[in-house]
Amino acid sequence: MSPHTPKTSGDLSLYYEKHELTNYDNETTKLAMVSGRDILWDGPLAAPLTLILAHGAGAPMDSDFMAAFAQGLGEAGLRVARFEFPYMAARRRDGGKRPPDRQPLLLEAWHQTIAEVGSSPFAIGGKSLGGRMASLIAEESGAAALVCLGYPFHPPGKPERLRTAHLETLETPTLIVQGTRDALGSALDVSQYHLPPSIRFHWAEDGDHSLVPRKASGRTREQNWTDAIETTAEFLQGQAAKS
Repeated sequence: MSPHTPKTSGDLSLYYEKHELTNYDNETTKLAMVSGRDILWDGPLAAPLTLILAHGAGAPMDSDFMAAFAQGLGEAGLRVARFEFPYMAARRRDGGKRPPDRQPLLLEAWHQTIAEVGSSPFAIGGKSLGGRMASLIAEESGAAALVCLGYPFHPPGKPERLRTAHLETLETPTLIVQGTRDALGSALDVSQYHLPPSIRFHWAEDGDHSLVPRKASGRTREQNWTDAIETTAEFLQGQAAKS
């Protein structure tokens, strides 16, 4: 995690008034407010593609995971725009704990953010919940690609309730980055699903839902994250070249 990255989910605007982040091509990475929504940017303005990235259910857009991927992809020459769903933005404002918004509101937040970011070509995706919501609008959004970082193939402890029906007909080029022992969809589980050729996988060895391996595996979180970021960057650059 960059030493410049906020470690709490407090008021980001106050943080960024006092700190200047690492820049790429002399363009400062910063927080910007677009139509009342806070967007956290990484990467060069002249990038060939912008990835709009949403957080998971429990952690904000400036979590260690989100920061590592956004900054890593920015360093690879891609533009990344992070945003928060309404419930997470409300948590940031008042510190209260709230459950995720209902699906229609989450999808509306996605549509609004895509319109506000206004970049072309663009890809959409996110961590867990954020990626699943992105997958539901990928076809209609006009996105060049979809990236899911830890896709929740089923709710915790309910493997019979699969969230794959819409994926089976998905035509948008998709990368799912998944831990091999993810409790919400392991490598063994996924091998039994009927998924189209438009979806490719990157498997994080011994990774959990955040791609973190056990110490006994001989792997580290940093290794799994770095490998996943490199694969994601290659995938997105390839899609940008086709756009």
